[in-house]
Amino acid sequence: MQALQDKASEWSGVPTSDAFAVDDSNLFHKLGLQSFVNLSTNFYNSRVYDDEEEWFRSIFANSKKEDAIQNQYEFLAQRMGGPPLYSQRRGHPALIARHGPFAVTREAAERWLHHMEQAMNSTREIDEESRIKIMNFLRHTAYFLVAGVGELKNQNQEMHPCRHGAGAHHPCKNF
Repeated sequence: MQALQDKASEWSGVPTSDAFAVDDSNLFHKLGLQSFVNLSTNFYNSRVYDDEEEWFRSIFANSKKEDAIQNQYEFLAQRMGGPPLYSQRRGHPALIARHGPFAVTREAAERWLHHMEQAMNSTREIDEESRIKIMNFLRHTAYFLVAGVGELKNQNQEMHPCRHGAGAHHPCKNF
């Protein structure tokens, strides 16, 4: 786990101490649940599901927008010091496992972060200091997922090696 945190810090440019500065204060009590609902609604309604890049929209194609919004605001509220809404409904966040089926690449992480920063900047209830803390946490977490999902996929390939040959178009190429 520490190796993934180290990669996340290196790749995101956010030191672990800055990423987890969200733990120094209770941002949920400061901002309230509605701030996280507004942020997540803005993020998905106005940005992710309307992204001009088909490859990025396709990552979310099998998710209902309403579920994506609820999952995100419940996770953020819980992680920022609020009640365990996400865990009560969905169990442990297990971010790497939950994101394993998706194309969690550096390019996707940057696109996701771009939309989140825009959503954050247009959510007036979130003050600048909180915005910086949350974005540092999210940037670090995005790259933690890039590293973790990549490692998970590598482990799966080692457990289930391709038996189709080594051609450029073999079925396991994009496992």
